[in-house]
This record gives sequence, structure tokens and C-alpha cells, in this order.
Amino acid sequence: MPTKNTKFYSLVLVIADTIVLLAAFSLAYILRVQYDDRPLLDNVYAWEYFLAFLTIVPFWILIFATLGLYHSSTYNRRLVEWGKVAIGAFIGILIVIGWEYASDKTIFPARLVAVYSFGISFFMIVFERELLRLTRSILFRFGYGIKRVLVVGNSSATKDIADNLSFTAKSGYKIVAIAGPSSVVPLGLNVTHFTSVEAALKQVKELHITTIIQTDLYDNEERNQRVLGTAQTNHISYSFIPGDPEFYAGKNTVDVFLGYPMISVSQTPLIGWGAIAKSIFDQIVSFIAIIILSPIFLLLILLQLIFNPGPVFYVSKRLSQFSKPVNLIKFRSMGAKYGKQDAAAEFREMGREDLALEYTRDHKVVNDPRVTRLGKFLRQTSLDELPQLINVFRGDLSLVGPRPILPQEAKFSRSRTALLHSVKSGVTGLWQVSGRSNLSFEERIELELFYAQNWSFWLDIKILFKTIGVVLRKRGAK
Repeated sequence: MPTKNTKFYSLVLVIADTIVLLAAFSLAYILRVQYDDRPLLDNVYAWEYFLAFLTIVPFWILIFATLGLYHSSTYNRRLVEWGKVAIGAFIGILIVIGWEYASDKTIFPARLVAVYSFGISFFMIVFERELLRLTRSILFRFGYGIKRVLVVGNSSATKDIADNLSFTAKSGYKIVAIAGPSSVVPLGLNVTHFTSVEAALKQVKELHITTIIQTDLYDNEERNQRVLGTAQTNHISYSFIPGDPEFYAGKNTVDVFLGYPMISVSQTPLIGWGAIAKSIFDQIVSFIAIIILSPIFLLLILLQLIFNPGPVFYVSKRLSQFSKPVNLIKFRSMGAKYGKQDAAAEFREMGREDLALEYTRDHKVVNDPRVTRLGKFLRQTSLDELPQLINVFRGDLSLVGPRPILPQEAKFSRSRTALLHSVKSGVTGLWQVSGRSNLSFEERIELELFYAQNWSFWLDIKILFKTIGVVLRKRGAK
């Protein structure tokens, strides 16, 4: 829930954005009118220009608010915030230009002023917000504006939340006390530990608790009411975070059913218009990428024919969205006689029981003898995956998503395969930019489940940019 401190910070952002926008518009006017000798489209006096934008800025701030730039879920995530600032600045400029056209009243003395206004406002607002973020972090470090938290619970989620909130300078939270078994107290965290919630609730005032976070409901309804009642009596914040992520990840809607609040849980937020926008984005980007990279495709085909005789491409049956089989296309990196059956079986036929055991344990091998010299280069540079852009254009895959798994791999995690395949599989994904082949199979599954349950368009953009860096550094590629 929004607290007094978050509301105050949002108000500071509104005031700071207003001042910075006015400064940006003024600077754009000065740069073009005062320091550029080229003729103007129209003579707009400085005071007329400034008064016009004094009227327009509140609407600009309203655009920012509509984009969520004054909500903690945005300003606590740097890349999301920067993206929305850019969108807000662009929409604001379009509205001003549209209003100029509709009212036949000139605001910009030259077209370049609009360009300057967009660029300067974006960079100045980003700088202003980074400065405020740094200031807030310093204040947190010295104990100003922090929330003093009592965490109540018995599950691993209790320990995870306490551990993640323990860095006060970043989170703005200070874990003061934990009520639960000793196993939920993170190692090295200096907090007051209570084995019973009743004992903790008696110390709320003495410990100056301002927020209670509960992660598990007790079997005794009276105990749960006592926790909530303590928060209400002392006028402090109370939040309940379910310990089982399956109940709050994905897309949730709240409604009233038979007089009771009803929470409907979808497996993923990637539904409706979000799925349509992602599909259109995949089609456009994959088509452009195929055209641009066509010379590289032709060169690699030629190299395959010379140094790796046999089929140029390797087509593998994989499972994508809703466990639907798709034919995954890659440049062949193994010898022509390999890849036609399960890897463990092929290793056993080669007399390499050690590799078969390694594959059975890790679902990969570090040094695969089936890979050719050219194939090793293709894998290290990730060029073997370029043909998957064709899969994306055909609609088999998405640019970003969970790794398309082999049919036999579904048995390794049957309970989570359905959730993993609630979204379309991708060429790249969260696991590729978080360690790639250095991660264990279970770690990869956890990352991909997180993606499926927490999808956003900005997360896709972030993963795509990180993928470029990972590929260029050849980090984790095998």
C-alpha cells in the first residue's frame, strides 16, 4: 500500500519534473532562437512561449502519471522508468504539435525547437530522477524515510523477503524483527527474533515498527486477526504476501463473488492485447533481422558446405507453447550422423558412458565430441541459432521466451512444464542472459518460470539488449 513516505516521494517527483520540463523547454528555445542564425518559421516571443508551456506542463505531468511514472513499481525500476520517460516525452511533443495544428496557433518558433524539447526534456528528467534516487538512497542509509518492518511467517518466502529487504539503502526497509522459527532468519542479519507472533506483537511500539509483512496464514483464525488488529490499532501498514508464488504470480484480477472478494489467477500476464502486441513485434523484428543478416546466412551456408559436409541445417522437434511440437531450425553443429536420437543413447553407442551419465545428470555436456570444429565456432558465437529467426517469423517461436525443450526433457519437471509452456518459447530468454550454459537445469527452469509469470514488454526489451552483450562477450556459450 502507498505509505506516507512513498506519497511524499511521488509529490517530490511531480514538483521536480515540472521544474525540469519548464527548464528544458526554455533551454530548447534559447538554443534555437538565440544561438542559431537560421531564419525562424514564426516570431514567437519568449514570454509567449514560456506562458504557453506553463499551461501545457500540467497536461504533460498528467501523461507521466498515466504511464505510472509516479508509482513505486516504476520509479524503483531504472530501465522501466527511462523507457516510460521517453514515451511520455514523445507523446507530450506529439500533443503539442497536434494542438498547434488544430488551433492554428504557433507555439514552436522553429521545428528544431520541438526536437530540442524532446531530447533535452528526456535527458534532464532522467538526470533529475537519478539524482533524486541517489539522494533517497543516502537518506535511507542515514535512517531517514525508512520503514521499520516486522516480518511474520514460517516459510522459505519469509526468509527470502527478509533477506532481500535487508539492504536498507536500496529497499528503504529495515528489518527490525522476525516472528517465526529460527530457520527463517537469514544468516548474519541482526534482528530481534521472536518464536511466537504474540510476543512480537507486544513489542511493536517499543521497536517502533511501522510496517508488518505476513507471509503465512495461521490455522487459528484468531491469531491472524490479532496480527491485523495490531496493525490497525497502532495505525501502521499491514501487507500479506502469500508464501506460495503460484497464487500471486502471473496476471491477477480482483472481483466480488457472492459478497466475497475473489482473486482470479492467470498463469501469465501475457494474455489479451499483450500477446497480440508481442506477436506483431516478433513478426516485424524477425523479418527485418532476416533481411539485414541475409549476407551472413549465405556465408555460413557456404562454410557449412565446405567444412561440414551434409545437411546445412539441423531440424529438431521441440515443445513450445501449450507443449505444442515445433520444428526448431539451427545451423548443424554436430557431425551429420549425430542428433537423430537421445544424446545419452548416442554417447553410449560411442562407448562414452561418462558423457551419458553427465548428460543424464546435467542435461548437457561440457565437451561434446559430436560437435565439429566449425560447429564449435558456431556455438561459441551463437551463430548456429540464427535460423531460429525463421521460426519466429513463422510463428513457431517468439524472440524472447523460455527455452524450447526436447520432448524427453518434459519428464524432468512434469509438475512445472504446463506453467512453463503457458507462453511461447523463445530464441533468447532470461536464462541466456543470466549465465547461459553455466546454470544448472533447475536454475534455468526457475528463471524461465519467473519470466512466464512476470512477463512485461519492458522485460523483453531488456533481455534482447542483454542478449547482444552476452553474445558479443561469448559468455556461457557452449
